[in-house]
Order: sequence, then structure tokens, then C-alpha cells
Amino acid sequence: MKTLLSWSSGKDSAWSLHVLKQNPAIEVVGLVTTVNAAFDRVAMHGVRRSILEAQARAAGLPLHVIELPWPCSNDIYAQLMGEFVKAQVAGGIEAMAFGDLFLEDIRAYRETQLAGTGLQPIFPLWKMPTAQLARDMIDGGLVTYVATADPRCLDRSFAGRRFDAKFLEDLPASVDPCGENGEFHTCVAAGPMFSQALDLHVGDVVERDGFVFVDLTLRA
Repeated sequence: MKTLLSWSSGKDSAWSLHVLKQNPAIEVVGLVTTVNAAFDRVAMHGVRRSILEAQARAAGLPLHVIELPWPCSNDIYAQLMGEFVKAQVAGGIEAMAFGDLFLEDIRAYRETQLAGTGLQPIFPLWKMPTAQLARDMIDGGLVTYVATADPRCLDRSFAGRRFDAKFLEDLPASVDPCGENGEFHTCVAAGPMFSQALDLHVGDVVERDGFVFVDLTLRA
């Protein structure tokens, strides 16, 4: 089944790619990302397009970028996504995969949006216990950094940290180990889904729109 993967630049989408590649019934043929056109960064994660493109090269997959205006209403978002989905179905794509873990409302939204389009939604990590999943990612060789953090949930010092065993140990008990409630978002530098590692530099930390962002860049 020819499948596109919703790609955020973070650990859950990256691990979804790893899991999907082990399924002989699925052929992942591309990555799909929404980018804030005003800032040229991945929506929500704040990751630079240059890193996003390097990730796609390391994954050996074509990258489909959907540019979103800023601000972007729900209607405009739905229109842009609808046009993209229609074009992909016409090109023979059969499914779209998402790295969602347990948020029922998000899954229901995706299923509703794809209903009747010809694309089947797939959730390869759905309901995996997040504490175990986080350890599996780390033990499996995933190298990823916190790109965005919600200061209402996490201290600013967590921004830019590597997602590793010490990070999990230091997380407040109220924070999901995979940040599925939006407590933090990540940017992947290496893992079994990549042919080569990205050399990322952790730069300045800034607070914008109520979130803490880290300026990650690719080293030359």
C-alpha cells in the first residue's frame, strides 16, 4: 500500500517511519510536512526548512511541503490539505500515516478529514505505552533534541536537551514521557530510519507565543 507519512521533524514521526519500514504490506513513498510560510519553519516545532530537507535526504524519501500562511485559519488549512490529498490520490497514493499516540480527538479529526478521500489513515504507534515507547526509541538509536517546550509544563532548561534516559528521569511526573499532550516537541538528528546522522547545533533559546523555542541549525 503506497503510503505518505505525516512528518513533523520529531521523534514520533521518525519512529513511525522505522515501524512502517518493517511492515511488508506498506511502502512509504514520501514525507508530508506543513511549514509556516512566514518563518519558513515547521509548524508547531519551529524547525528550519534546511533541517527538514536534510532529514528527508537521510530518510531517502521525497518531501512534500505544504506552505501555510500566517496566521492560518482552519478553513484555509482544510482547503490546502484537501487540495493536496486530492492530488495524491490521483497519483496513486493509498494511505497516509500519522505518529499520534493516544489522543482520541486528534485521531478522530484525521479520520474525519480523510473520510471519503480515498486515503486510508494509519496510526503505527497508536496506544503504545509511552513510557516504554520512549525507552524503545532511545535504546533503538534515536537521537533527538527538544526543539519546543511549553513553559507551563516544563522548565525552560529542558529546551535544547537531548531526549535520552537522563531526560526521562528528570521529567516531572505530570509530563508524558513522549510529550504527547504538547509538553514538548523534538527534532530528530539520527536513528535507524536515517542513512546518515545530521550534525545539529543547539543555538539560542527564545520565548514566542507562549512557547520556548530552540534555534537548531545544521553544522557545515
